[in-house]
Amino acid sequence: MNQHNLMVNGIELACHTAGEGLPLVLIHGFPFDHTMWAPQIETLSSRCQVIAPDLRGYGASKMGTTDSSDGVDMATYAQDVAAWLDEFEVREPVILCGFSMGGYILWQFAKRHPERIRALILCDTRTVADSPEASAGRRKMAESIEDTGVEPVVEGLVPKLLATDTLANRPEIVQQVSEMIRQASPAAIASAQRGMAAREDVSAELDSFDWPALVVVGEEDAISPAEEMRGIAKSLPQGQFCEIAGAGHMTALENPVAVNDAMQRFIELV
Repeated sequence: MNQHNLMVNGIELACHTAGEGLPLVLIHGFPFDHTMWAPQIETLSSRCQVIAPDLRGYGASKMGTTDSSDGVDMATYAQDVAAWLDEFEVREPVILCGFSMGGYILWQFAKRHPERIRALILCDTRTVADSPEASAGRRKMAESIEDTGVEPVVEGLVPKLLATDTLANRPEIVQQVSEMIRQASPAAIASAQRGMAAREDVSAELDSFDWPALVVVGEEDAISPAEEMRGIAKSLPQGQFCEIAGAGHMTALENPVAVNDAMQRFIELV
């Protein structure tokens, strides 16, 4: 895998590429970096040009001076993705895949750059905006994390991210997810939380996302429930639904074989 650094609006951002062929962009979720996609990169780079960015503040990417205090909205992250595609001179439409917060970014990218889309893959994400309570909770974390550090995020988030069996019987996955969260800086967490707290509801716009779309969700996802994502698939003009057994929110890591198989079958058809 190759790492590339580029300057976007004065900020040094990192992106990772592997393989050749049809361009596949993997947008990670909160509060991770591109390494959450390791099983997918390994498998799918045999048939695709995989482009896996580190979003602002995550992995090897830097942040803007006011990103933490102001927040980074989903449209700004989406514009960063477009800048990476320009940097790599990707002219043909891409398969755009977003996990969780990456899905929120995917919606904004597709609205602003429809000509750059070939197909969509939505992993464990949502279309609705935060409730007032959820939004307030995100802002509270953003305000307090410099004092509390990342460990309370690990303790509060990991039980929500993983399936019951994973939590009880797969300590290596629990440890992997926990360590990925610990790698995130408080500033990056604050910026993303403020951005997600202000994100728009795109539920009423789904009929305009008229591309082949694969909707993937873990059967025990407590954050993006399976029935909610089934509804997203039905609302998309070309939506296909795939429920992943034995997985919670972290489908790509909890059952990578099933996720990879679903993605490979989908890619063959688009």
